[in-house]
Amino acid sequence: MNPEPSTHAEWVRDALTRHEGALVRYAMRFTGDIETARDVAQDTFLRLCDADRDQIGDYLAPWLYRVCRNRALDVMKKERRMQLLEKGQAERRAAPGPTPEAAAANTETGAAVIAAMATLPENQQEVFRLKFQDQLSYREISDVTGFPVNNVRYLIHTALQTMREQLRDRLELAGAVR
Repeated sequence: MNPEPSTHAEWVRDALTRHEGALVRYAMRFTGDIETARDVAQDTFLRLCDADRDQIGDYLAPWLYRVCRNRALDVMKKERRMQLLEKGQAERRAAPGPTPEAAAANTETGAAVIAAMATLPENQQEVFRLKFQDQLSYREISDVTGFPVNNVRYLIHTALQTMREQLRDRLELAGAVR
């Protein structure tokens, strides 16, 4: 285990090293644009530079995700006011490479999982991803989203149940077609 950083600057650098990639991915889910997601993550770490380390304590990851989420939502509100995209225009935007969803869609099972995930309400998708992609605890997800812990548990349980049923149906259908 790494020793605890002794200075504020070391603490921020350590947080940046450990959480930057995950926060960019998280912001990307809101913004749909990698550059905007990077800007949101950068703003998050700038706010960490000004934050009181003692107040954040052991809640660094939830604090970072919450700030990132709030900043991404603010950016999205501002961009919606500035420019409404026409239907299909966002899909035509250039991307630096395949998104994680596109990479997983290269397999039949990955495509089925992505399709099942897309049918979930946004709040279920968000808590599901925070739990299984970002490995946050229920308490941390609650801190990030503002949902009570019991609501987080319910949303994840419902998402899993829905996805299980959809995947079972899709895979049974695919097996019957062959």
